[in-house]
Amino acid sequence: MNIPLTVPIRNLFGKLDRTGAWLGPLGLRLLLAYEFWESGLEKWRGENWFADIQDRFPFPFNLVPVDLSWQISTWTELVAPIALVLGLGTRFAGASLIALTVVAWTSVHAGNGYNVCDNGFKLPLIYLVMFLPLLLSGPGKLSLDHLIARHLAR
Repeated sequence: MNIPLTVPIRNLFGKLDRTGAWLGPLGLRLLLAYEFWESGLEKWRGENWFADIQDRFPFPFNLVPVDLSWQISTWTELVAPIALVLGLGTRFAGASLIALTVVAWTSVHAGNGYNVCDNGFKLPLIYLVMFLPLLLSGPGKLSLDHLIARHLAR
């Protein structure tokens, strides 16, 4: 008996799809959490340097007092990564870090160090693209968000 090649391929892809629903978003969450956690720790341990760049913050962030901006940035980079690791409030945490990334991109990274390439756009752009699946599709099955949604659906 000759089994068509498409059956094993469909079975393989089905297994990959099921595994991906658990592990794919987890990988994104963990990598993004690590990157932002590291940045948050640097701010927490360091001195507030936002006064030097506040004029480059986009509106309305340029209107927020420097000390408050520093606190918001620091705590967003410390709390949101924990939420990402747990998969709890993932879309809110992701949206918060997207906003933070856009502000950082426009005011700090574009042409001023911490660049992967000369124009300063590559790394923040990679982060923003990595956040898209989490924002649009959620944290995946290996998350507290998924467990809570399953519990509430009962």
